[in-house]
Amino acid sequence: MYIDEEDYLAHYGILRRSGRYPWGSGGPELPPSNPNKRNKVFLDYVDDLKRQGLSEKEISVAIDCSTTELRAAKSIAKNQQRQANIALAQRLQDKGYSTNAIATRMGIPESTARNLLKPGAADKADVLTSTSLMLKQQVDEKGFIDIGKGVENYAAIGVSATRLNTAVAMLREEGYEVHNVKVKQLGTGHETKMKVLGPPGSTQKEVWQHPEKIHQISDYSEDGGRSYTKPAPPISINQKRVDVVYAEQGGAKADGVIYVRPGVTDVALGGAKYAQVRVQVGDGHYLKGMAMYKSDLPEGVDLQFNTSKRDTGNKLDAMKPLQPDEDLPFGSIVRQIVDKPGTPGAKPTSVMNIVNEEGNWDTWSRTLSSQMLSKQTPVLAKTQLDMTYERRQNNYENINNLTNPTVRKKLLMDFAGETDAAAVHLKAAAMPGQAVKVILPVSTLSPTQVYAPTFKNGERVVLVRHPHGGTFEIPELTVNNNHAESKRLLGDAKDAIGIHHDVAKRLSGADFDGDTVLVIPNTTGRIKTSPALASLKDFDPRSSYPSYEGMKPMRNTQTEMGKISNLITDMSIAGASHDEIARAVKHSMVVIDAEKHNLNYKLSYNDNNIKQLKEKYQRQPGGGTGAATIVSRAKSELRVPERKERTQAKGGPIDKVTGERVYEETGRVHWKSGRPMQTKTTRLAEAKDAHTLSSGTPIEVAYANHSNKLKALANQARLDAFNTPPAKYSPSAKKAYSNEVASLDSKLALAKSNAPLERQAQLVANTIVKTKKSYNPNMDKDTYKKVEYQALQEARRRTGADKQQVRITKEEWDAIQAGAISDSKLTEILTHADMDVVRKLATPKPEVLMTSSVTARARAMLASGYTRSEVAEALGVSVSTLDLATVE
Repeated sequence: MYIDEEDYLAHYGILRRSGRYPWGSGGPELPPSNPNKRNKVFLDYVDDLKRQGLSEKEISVAIDCSTTELRAAKSIAKNQQRQANIALAQRLQDKGYSTNAIATRMGIPESTARNLLKPGAADKADVLTSTSLMLKQQVDEKGFIDIGKGVENYAAIGVSATRLNTAVAMLREEGYEVHNVKVKQLGTGHETKMKVLGPPGSTQKEVWQHPEKIHQISDYSEDGGRSYTKPAPPISINQKRVDVVYAEQGGAKADGVIYVRPGVTDVALGGAKYAQVRVQVGDGHYLKGMAMYKSDLPEGVDLQFNTSKRDTGNKLDAMKPLQPDEDLPFGSIVRQIVDKPGTPGAKPTSVMNIVNEEGNWDTWSRTLSSQMLSKQTPVLAKTQLDMTYERRQNNYENINNLTNPTVRKKLLMDFAGETDAAAVHLKAAAMPGQAVKVILPVSTLSPTQVYAPTFKNGERVVLVRHPHGGTFEIPELTVNNNHAESKRLLGDAKDAIGIHHDVAKRLSGADFDGDTVLVIPNTTGRIKTSPALASLKDFDPRSSYPSYEGMKPMRNTQTEMGKISNLITDMSIAGASHDEIARAVKHSMVVIDAEKHNLNYKLSYNDNNIKQLKEKYQRQPGGGTGAATIVSRAKSELRVPERKERTQAKGGPIDKVTGERVYEETGRVHWKSGRPMQTKTTRLAEAKDAHTLSSGTPIEVAYANHSNKLKALANQARLDAFNTPPAKYSPSAKKAYSNEVASLDSKLALAKSNAPLERQAQLVANTIVKTKKSYNPNMDKDTYKKVEYQALQEARRRTGADKQQVRITKEEWDAIQAGAISDSKLTEILTHADMDVVRKLATPKPEVLMTSSVTARARAMLASGYTRSEVAEALGVSVSTLDLATVE
């Protein structure tokens, strides 16, 4: 997908090359005339065509250019002609001519002659010249400059976008080059097409090879005038204050947990009861795990790290070495606990570097993945998938009921894109009460129980970890919120649960360094479970498949894990035996820890005869093996010739009959290899009928039907958007709502001003990532994504890029509804708007709130030790409503 910055001046100069010879040249037998004659001939020719009744579009066709080029050429010609007339009038005045005589001499009205002689006339006529001179100086100094959308807003150079484009056209007359370059958007996979002005003789290839040479028109400070700073170097803790509990001492029962002494400032968690952290120990190592307070630590110990590793006599061996990357020393993006949050020069006060903390996990997605639901019954899968479709259908109908056509069109297009994605991801609606929780160990809790304060005491729940091999890795437990030690360790935890360490073993070998599970109420038994497989009970991948000297460690965990997960899914759908699935699950347990613990995954592949399982359950019709069901094939990568949305000239990006998206191939080739460029997509995204990816099992039929229905709904939404008429504009409403219109214009200008800075940030970030990749060419996908994210955040700090959304007020919305904003301007506003706010304004719904007296009662009950679920049940509200009402 490409994001086009704007239309471009495609030709190198109208005044220089229309027809065989430049305007006013007189042909090959005559010497070139002066610029003023050339301009006059050009303008007379255009005026003559206009007098003959030709429209601007028809005139541009007649002289082989775009309307944008035509306007720019007319501006240049008129400006140069006016400058020449001012100069002539001034010379005649200097010779003693009267104003009347000057008018007679030049063949113009006397009033025009007076205007030419007015003070400041030359300056006014010279705006284009001075603007083009400024651009020329910027190119001469910097090499290439960004002249794309928003530059005139950001650079504050005092000219309109039209005048800026005209100044660029003037430079093209002098031989300066305009290039189009595509820059990868980190984190989205899309590309932004930039418009770049370069020196005479510069080539497109040169810009492609060196995008880091592209600069903004105006220099900017390191932080763009904002008070952002890079994170300070983390502070470390002396290893003498750290105790390590090894496997032989019971450390495996709380593997990944870092117990923290309460009341010690430099190890504090910043107000949270638990958090996923990274802690630097000494100069070269760090701890990775879940930190939680514990008051009975040994004397002199402030941190106690639990591990499944054996004691080597050197506690640093139980820790991880710091990464050589000073910007990403822990391999993760972290938040520091500092003395003055949000201020320049803030310094860390704690060794805790937060990855996730109490309250973060509660916001994670609560849908049901196809990897999980496909291992359940077809009836349950169809029920949850139908629920997903019904919700989307209701959303679609609500959007179509909106009265503002521009907003309706925007939301319909957004809805279509989201629904297309849903047709590929195949996620289903959550079960009632389902929630994501991070797991923490409580050794005295029964293996049949779970401490879960947001669930009802005595309730039956199932825990589902991703990925999992089958229903035999889904434990069903009873909620016990009266357990004393659990209450002491976790209290009224919002998004954590306490479990016995034996339960973690059943959860695909989960540990306690931040692993999460879905907790789903299962009183009715809709989620099917089965007994744990005996062959997996005592299986320890670390002891079974240790590395050997000289063995190359795994570097592609994500890829290998994807392969074995797909195999397990395909085997489960095909009804493989428990013994066969156990072999695949054992291998998956080795793979998931192979890189982290340097395990011999190749030996595991052979011992568990994974090749035979692939031959049996993933044999492809044309030979070879691979994903065999719609669930595993859906998001399989597919490469097609590089494409873009079909242009309007060829019919537009939407099929007017079906509503499907339509593309055309770009025909581009890689500048270095010469091979055709490709676009990444997925098999299900490209499939016209999802059933073509199915092997025909009942569960796959349910998923294929669901995908087809969603695609049809997306296509219908696009058709509705295409057929939506523009909003009606009312000049009288604009006058009546002049203050609101001015406010919206101001907000839009501010939002647009960030576009050049964001483009510059993307350029800087790409350079940072390229450098880091050269240092670590074997970087895995997870690390690469972290590096991309961190680089983009840092680049935005450097450039001052800060997305400014247009937040529409109720009064401004009234102005929009009255027609005070044109359709094109409103479309532009919505592009930069906070659409959550727009949705609420367009479809107002009353908030369900608790009264002040009920809120006070809720707070009193919470303070008395009641859990959130108990309080919510007693007051007859949901837990989410309770949280909204009681948050401080």
